[in-house]
Amino acid sequence: MNEVVDTLKKIEQNYKLFQQQQFSFVRALERTREEAHDSIRPVSSIVQVQCYKDHHCYNSTDRRILGMFISICNDLRSLCYRLETVHPGDSVSNGLLEKCKVLLNDSNDLSAIRATYPHGVVNYLSMEEARNRYGGVVSLIPVVIDNMKEWITYSKRHLLYAVSRGRATSKKETPISQRPCAVHFAAQNSSGNKHNVQLQEKDFQKYLAENQRPQQKAPWRPPGKHP
Repeated sequence: MNEVVDTLKKIEQNYKLFQQQQFSFVRALERTREEAHDSIRPVSSIVQVQCYKDHHCYNSTDRRILGMFISICNDLRSLCYRLETVHPGDSVSNGLLEKCKVLLNDSNDLSAIRATYPHGVVNYLSMEEARNRYGGVVSLIPVVIDNMKEWITYSKRHLLYAVSRGRATSKKETPISQRPCAVHFAAQNSSGNKHNVQLQEKDFQKYLAENQRPQQKAPWRPPGKHP
């Protein structure tokens, strides 16, 4: 779990650098869309950004910022699949994970996604840009990060609860399991001692019977008075 948290923190740091260059990202999308003669439809998928970068980008600055967006998406996708190996999870955590997978799918439609408070990425766009062009693509990464944070928080709480419950159960069960053994052991000792005492008494009586000297009879004397 700690490795997952550290990985997400690194991704967040990269995203903060990317977020500071959001204006450059939007301008790069505008230029590549013009080159692709694709200025009407909104930017609605990761694969669309990849296509602009690979086939319609002739500026190193634009290529770098578009590549940064795709790289962060790939890192989040890898982390998403890694979360599945941390622990089995339940319906809540699995639902959060599935949502992240869908959002990070290359061909998933992002046009309806909007990052809300405390994220201000949509507010940095003009009304036209936010509504019809880039509102979804700039909202993707912060929305996914929020879902992953929620997954980690929920999973940690769930694991701590399971551990504390297991300890409490073991504390309750241990004395109960020991008592019968102690009583049984004490009973064994008691019965064993009684048996030993009985054997000792029996052996002692036998010893006395075997080793007791026969009573000596007085010598025979004729009847009459004796001094």
